[in-house]
Amino acid sequence: MRQDIDVDVHPAYPMSWRASVFNGLMRGTTKPMSALLLRHTAVMSLVSRLVAMGERLPLPAPAGVSIVKEDADPCGSEWVRAGADLDEDKVLLYFHGGGYFFCSPATHRPITWRLSAAARRPVLALDYRQGPAHSLAQSLADALGAYQGLLDKGYRACDILLAGDSAGGHLTLATLLALRDRGLPEPAAAVCLSPWADLSDGGRRANRWADPMLTASRVDWLARRWTAGLDPRDPLVSPVYGDYTGLPPLMVVTGSTEVLRDEGRRVAARARGAGVRVTYEEWHRMPHVFAILADILPEARLVFGHIQRFLDAVAAADPAAASTAPAAGLVPAPAVPGDLQASAANPESGSAAA
Repeated sequence: MRQDIDVDVHPAYPMSWRASVFNGLMRGTTKPMSALLLRHTAVMSLVSRLVAMGERLPLPAPAGVSIVKEDADPCGSEWVRAGADLDEDKVLLYFHGGGYFFCSPATHRPITWRLSAAARRPVLALDYRQGPAHSLAQSLADALGAYQGLLDKGYRACDILLAGDSAGGHLTLATLLALRDRGLPEPAAAVCLSPWADLSDGGRRANRWADPMLTASRVDWLARRWTAGLDPRDPLVSPVYGDYTGLPPLMVVTGSTEVLRDEGRRVAARARGAGVRVTYEEWHRMPHVFAILADILPEARLVFGHIQRFLDAVAAADPAAASTAPAAGLVPAPAVPGDLQASAANPESGSAAA
């Protein structure tokens, strides 16, 4: 089954008109605003507070999706379940993105409930500590603590998946490296969506003008902010420089025009060089962490079918993980809203042009 996991994929779906419109809107609003405003720690604190206020809006979960706060965490971690027929002996630990200074499990529910359906297991979305009040080391400590907490609850490492987007993708990779270095059991697999993997001072050149959302100079500024006083090439600071020997299968998803694309490519190449099975997917002209736009973009809904296929291939290749996995092939998602079921049934053949 190695060939089913260790692949490069460039999905050939035609770009939807919704994606074209969204890219244009972001290029004219979010990108110039971030370039203008994201220049001081006080602005980061303000953005974080504004997003937190928005999270208080009573937005209902989709039918068939349950969201329950984690009892052991007063800060806001939550359990997300999509459908009733989930394997409660398994879990996916999710780290949200947000540049390490904003967003939360609540902002990333469009991703987490769909991951629950694709992985056919509950998702624990972690509310880890973020800047500017907290450091990268504290974020990593929270991630490792959450993983250890799952082991303490009786979950087998082979029944745990890790996933994250952007800064959460960084945290996913750093957690994998730290677990290996500490001699702790690794999860069955990990999924990184547009991972921010290089916080060194090299400067970003690729897609500086093509990215519709992120400004390369502001990403560089954030990297300098979080690495002050640290070695920016420490693998736990910049996982792109890590030794991936002994890590579990990895899936990396990027957009072809985002400024972080090359970091995803480098992670995939470095992991493969260390013998890790990697699925690398690069989606044509998709924005940063486009999966979070699944309520809007058809391409974002389709990517969860690709993730499900990767996870099924991992389970089929690992006898321990496959002991309670479906017998073969892709299985329709649980009885949740229909967008995922349609894409998961055949992730290669659909059209995103709607």
